[in-house]
Amino acid sequence: MPGPMGPRRAAEKPQDFGKIMGKLVRFCKRYLPAMIIALILGAAGTVCQIIGPDKLKDVTNEITKGLPAMVQGRPIAGSIDLDAVTHICVTLVALYVGYALLTYVQSWIMATVTQRTAQRLRDEISKKINRLPLKYFDKTSYGDVLSRITNDVDAIGQTLGQSLGSLITSITLFVGSLIMMFTNNVVMTFTAIGVSVIGLIIMMVIMKASQKYFTLQQLALGEVNGHVEEMYSGHTIVKAYSGEADSIRQFEKHNDRLYVSGWKSQFLSGLMMPIMQFIGNLGYVAVCVVGAALAMNGTIEFGVIVAFMMYIRLYTQPLSQFAQAFQNLQRCAAASERVFGFLEEPEMSDETALEGRHITTEAGDGNGLRGDVEFDHVRFGYEPGKPVIHDFSATVEAGQKVAIVGPTGAGKTTMVNLLMRFYDLDGGDIRIDGVSTKSVPRSEVHNQFAMVLQDTWTFEGTIRENIVYDKQGVTDEQVREACRAVGLDRFIRSLPDGYDTVLNDNTSLSAGQKQLLTIARAMIQDAPILILDEATSSVDTRTEELIQKAMDQLTVGRTSFVIAHRLSTIKNADMILVMKDGDIIERGTHDELLADGGFYADLYNSQFATLAA
Repeated sequence: MPGPMGPRRAAEKPQDFGKIMGKLVRFCKRYLPAMIIALILGAAGTVCQIIGPDKLKDVTNEITKGLPAMVQGRPIAGSIDLDAVTHICVTLVALYVGYALLTYVQSWIMATVTQRTAQRLRDEISKKINRLPLKYFDKTSYGDVLSRITNDVDAIGQTLGQSLGSLITSITLFVGSLIMMFTNNVVMTFTAIGVSVIGLIIMMVIMKASQKYFTLQQLALGEVNGHVEEMYSGHTIVKAYSGEADSIRQFEKHNDRLYVSGWKSQFLSGLMMPIMQFIGNLGYVAVCVVGAALAMNGTIEFGVIVAFMMYIRLYTQPLSQFAQAFQNLQRCAAASERVFGFLEEPEMSDETALEGRHITTEAGDGNGLRGDVEFDHVRFGYEPGKPVIHDFSATVEAGQKVAIVGPTGAGKTTMVNLLMRFYDLDGGDIRIDGVSTKSVPRSEVHNQFAMVLQDTWTFEGTIRENIVYDKQGVTDEQVREACRAVGLDRFIRSLPDGYDTVLNDNTSLSAGQKQLLTIARAMIQDAPILILDEATSSVDTRTEELIQKAMDQLTVGRTSFVIAHRLSTIKNADMILVMKDGDIIERGTHDELLADGGFYADLYNSQFATLAA
């Protein structure tokens, strides 16, 4: 049914409403006292609102008592007890002021609790993201995680802040109005209830009819959004293959479906307001007719009719709020299910016992990390029973430049991820300077590496901030020196704000420039071990030569792992590991592997023949 801002979307239903709401209550237990106080205040304010019409009845009756003393249309002085009227009016004002104050305090408390709860949920999700293994994100889209931290948390917050309080006050208003009506007159109460039941039946019929169209509308809207996103992301391909006409036909089909479902849902939900207004007006008429008949018989006083006119409005008002509140609670439960489901995902192994351990200290080298790396019968698979790395063993001495090559899916990037302990091994061990990476915290392992990946990453901030990132104590000269080494300094100084230029939608870099920036970032990190995963894939030949010189300078004295498909870039590697199907099938220098005439020689010669052609 429509809310104040338009039609409501079909609520997503949770699998176990009671269980998930119990989890939400336990999460909010520190705020439960404040929430209970707020709800009590809201209920108390509603009671003040309920008593109001009864006091209006008393005022009306006091005035009515003086009416028989009217002579020729003029009241006889003193016939109306003005003191009693004034006293009742002061009480009435006090009740409505109390209602306003109590409602305000309730809203303030619930707003505070809501925002605190949403803040805690976002904090917990943010911390959870850092504790989740990367394999979780292999099967879950980033958009889904983003939806949980934004849409789902907002849905929970809105329900706690609005629907919960509204539900309590609506119940109080409904029950209180019903009691007050029965207290005043039973016949008129059943008259009001009979008219309301008619309206409730009509409302339920319309809701049932419109609900399926709201569901179809959401599905059609998803199809339209998906089609538009798909066509815009592949706009160049659509143009190149002259697929505009087919794209338009598909869009019109989805758009027509959205129009039909949207029109039907809007039309049916649009009937709600006039029908409810009609039922409300019908209730006024019924109460007035029955009340007039009873007043003529002397069964009731005239003030009772005035009070019932107010109670009819207070009684019917919650009826339209109940459905909306329960729908929002369903949506809140569905959102909570997704949020708590995320928070309960298996985390990486606990490292509390490893805190304080360092590779350099354990290695017994007082001068810091040497950079020896050993892979000892490493086995790994992203899914149980499906190994990617079968039995990988290799020894890399400090300062060596090691290239890892092989066809797509051979396990090259997987080995780097295991080296940095992004994933836990299924078997075997990886040691740095003789220390197992499993015996120190992951953060200690990460601190020993600088990475330049094929997929570049920049954030909104100045160029200097993007290069320095999390490194402390970096001077401006060091930043400029790193940029000069990769050939980026002249371009940056040509920008209006130089190194203070903010990278955003208005200031963008080319793919090659972003790659250069990430290489400069790796230089600034000055880590003892380097990982270069297709580091020159997005640059032209001239820039590639410049980067290669900078990389040669950067890798001096450091252990380097280079993943490359362009075999011409790794000729000077101290060791080349050739991987296929998760195993090392060849190893040696470039010249040695060419002389052997094996798999590496075939790869190199095929690339050379392609370039020559």
